[in-house]
This record gives sequence, C-alpha cells and structure tokens, in this order.
Amino acid sequence: MHALHAHIHASMSRFSVPAPKRYVLRLFISLKYVTANVVDRRSGRVVVTASSVEKPLKESLERGGRACNAKAAAAVGEVLAARLAVDGLAREPIYADASKEVEKKGFRNRTKVWALLNALRSHGVNLRIDDEDQTPPR
Repeated sequence: MHALHAHIHASMSRFSVPAPKRYVLRLFISLKYVTANVVDRRSGRVVVTASSVEKPLKESLERGGRACNAKAAAAVGEVLAARLAVDGLAREPIYADASKEVEKKGFRNRTKVWALLNALRSHGVNLRIDDEDQTPPR
C-alpha cells in the first residue's frame, strides 16, 4: 500500500495546481448599510472588516447623505484598505468576484460594488478581480 501511495503522490506532483485563494472579499449591501469582510479561507474567519454601520463612519456619512450609496461604499473601501495595511495584509492578494457580487446584490448595486473595489485598489490593496468584465460602470 505504501508503494501505491508514493506512486499516486509522484503522479500528482507533476501537475501544477494553482495556489488557493486564501483571502477573499465578501460584501453585504442592505438598504441602509454597506459592509465588507476579508475572509481567510484557511480558517474560515473574518480577518478584517469595515462597515458603514460603525459609528464614526456612519456619522460622517450621515452628515453628507445616506450610509448606503456609492460614496458610502467607497468610504468603507478606504477604511478596509487602512485596516488591511495595519494588519500587514495590504500586499497579500485579496480576491473578489465582481460579477458574482453584482449578481448577488442586484444590478442596481453595481456602482456600490465597483466604488468599493476601486477604493481598495486606489489605496494600495493587492486586489485580484475574478471577473471577465473588469470595467466599472459609467
């Protein structure tokens, strides 16, 4: 049995297996709030989070309008980027499936999804978008 196991292991090692996507971005968009979580798929835990429901962010957004629009989504992205940098994760690849997020959240939330993704990118996060159409809405 040991020889069989060694043979299987040797044949499997010939194939290059892509590295798993360790950190993934998950978005939650309600009528009132935007929340973004970065999940470590190895442990299944949320490692960094930011939300427009947080008091300081909520107060700054309410002064200028709603806590769930593209501006709020971009602000959540900025806060998440800062927290990723503090935790030393800004250079780690963070994977996001933009089309899946838009599909799950509904087309009307497309601008919010892209506002958050663009804020992460512009603040230095190593964001990897798993989407064939990587163009934000106009």
